[in-house]
Amino acid sequence: MSEPPADVAARCYRHPNREALIRCTRCDRPICPDCMRPASVGFHCPDDVAREAKTVRAPRTTVGARLMQSPPYVTVALVALNVIAYVWTGTRPGASLRDPSSPSSPSALFYKWQLFPPAIHDQHRYYELVTSAFLHLSLLHIASNMLALVFIGPALEQLMGRWRFTALYLLSAIGGSAAIYAFGTKLQITAGASGAIFGLFGACLVLYRRLGIDLQYLIGVVVLNFAFTFSVHNISKLGHIGGFVTGALAGLAIGGLPSTRARIPTRVQLAGLGGLGLLIVLIVVIRTASW
Repeated sequence: MSEPPADVAARCYRHPNREALIRCTRCDRPICPDCMRPASVGFHCPDDVAREAKTVRAPRTTVGARLMQSPPYVTVALVALNVIAYVWTGTRPGASLRDPSSPSSPSALFYKWQLFPPAIHDQHRYYELVTSAFLHLSLLHIASNMLALVFIGPALEQLMGRWRFTALYLLSAIGGSAAIYAFGTKLQITAGASGAIFGLFGACLVLYRRLGIDLQYLIGVVVLNFAFTFSVHNISKLGHIGGFVTGALAGLAIGGLPSTRARIPTRVQLAGLGGLGLLIVLIVVIRTASW
């Protein structure tokens, strides 16, 4: 049996029709220029690079979320949902907030989604605790809330990751609505994302060290927002306070106290967020029972 001539070039193991003048420094298989992956010493083949990537743990943030450089998709989605809900319900002529049949209402859908405690108690429309957080009464109302969300949302989303940030936002929104339902007047009508926004402020106050935020600046922003809350008529004070407290508690569940250095395990974070959700449900149930 004759051997091939010594001057015959090797062929790439992935592309047999291409000559390979380089071999993988790991597996010694011939690779063509398209398959060469730069390494600290020589070049690796794509298969070895893929196997190595599976063994390397992805970098994580201080609360355990995967470090991502992708755009803040959740923040963008929340802004889009709020804007769509406003365009769909807030710019249409219709009936009053309580009576969708009257000719002066924003829309029948606004009437069904607003937070109206008697509707929750009598008609069991508990979904209003969530849907009301995506409604707004005016262009100034939605503009101020969405500017705050764009200002604070991306940094929190990058630190927490998508599912933690989504849980924080929704829990804060529901917490603000639950505070209005449980402790407000029975005939109070409420709409707006302010409870969720104040929840983000509360979480930032707990996680300021992990976010690298100047504490004095953050406290100034929070104090200014609460001063605005208590000085302007027709603003839901309970919704803002309820959202803020809920967000702070969610921040504690995710990151612990500001002095906490160790990362809280994900299962403990889930348990804390789940417990906070159950607490909100319990408040709503007690209020319904004692109506």
